[in-house]
Amino acid sequence: MYDKFLLVIKGAIIGVANIIPGVSGGTLAITMGLYEKLINAINTFFKNFKENIKFLFPLGVGAVLGFLLVSKLIVYSLDTFPVQTNIFFSGLILGGVPMLWKKVKDKEKNTSNIIIFIIVLASLALLTFAKSSSHLVSLENLDFMGYFLLFIVGIIAAATMVIPGISGSFILMLIGYYRPILDLINELTKFYKMSFAEVFSSGLILVPFGIGVIVGFLLIAKLIEYLLNKFEVKTYYAILGFVLGSVLMIIKPVMAYDITLVTVITSIIFGLIGMVIAHWLGER
Repeated sequence: MYDKFLLVIKGAIIGVANIIPGVSGGTLAITMGLYEKLINAINTFFKNFKENIKFLFPLGVGAVLGFLLVSKLIVYSLDTFPVQTNIFFSGLILGGVPMLWKKVKDKEKNTSNIIIFIIVLASLALLTFAKSSSHLVSLENLDFMGYFLLFIVGIIAAATMVIPGISGSFILMLIGYYRPILDLINELTKFYKMSFAEVFSSGLILVPFGIGVIVGFLLIAKLIEYLLNKFEVKTYYAILGFVLGSVLMIIKPVMAYDITLVTVITSIIFGLIGMVIAHWLGER
């Protein structure tokens, strides 16, 4: 029961992470020691159905609860204490880096691995300063192409959620789909105030996006498993680059705020709390 409760907590953290631009759910899955098991569970879902359900169900419940319940608290925290909140999530990521480093520190350290690490880190640094789309996509009166694009966006969103270091919500912002999809999901959480026709219409829009997410998870999980099996050390050097690069995405918004001594002190405290939580969850 304790193990299941921990999975729910970890799932909630990942669920919250996936709605915050710049924060990568895949990164936090790594820092909490879930990543390889999650990839394996997706790829062998039907082969080891019973065991995978025992792992994925509490994780999924936590992710949904985190998204629906904690998301409002996170939005409030980002609006009221943006610096401390971003530093807290940076701490969550950095707290798991030592555990990730253990996977490569005693293995081959050739030049190609270092180059892979640098390329990935530099690429994320460039992506961090890319401008998001100023044009928001309309999800009203969609035609066939509009639904097909939602399917493709779902694949992209899933891929960026699974690949550590790349924020799915950040990528959706870049292409103008983040706010429309988030608004639609928030609208559906108030289904009890809507008519059946409105619920059906809004839900129908999310169907191709949801199918795309499932397809994206399956495709990327297969790719990650192949890379881990064939090029384990190189893959982990790339993941390390993704993880450290993702911290840049989170810290970038902090630069826009006036920093006071109180802000610095409280941010350090929240960053350390995040690191302790990540380390504690990663060890379990």
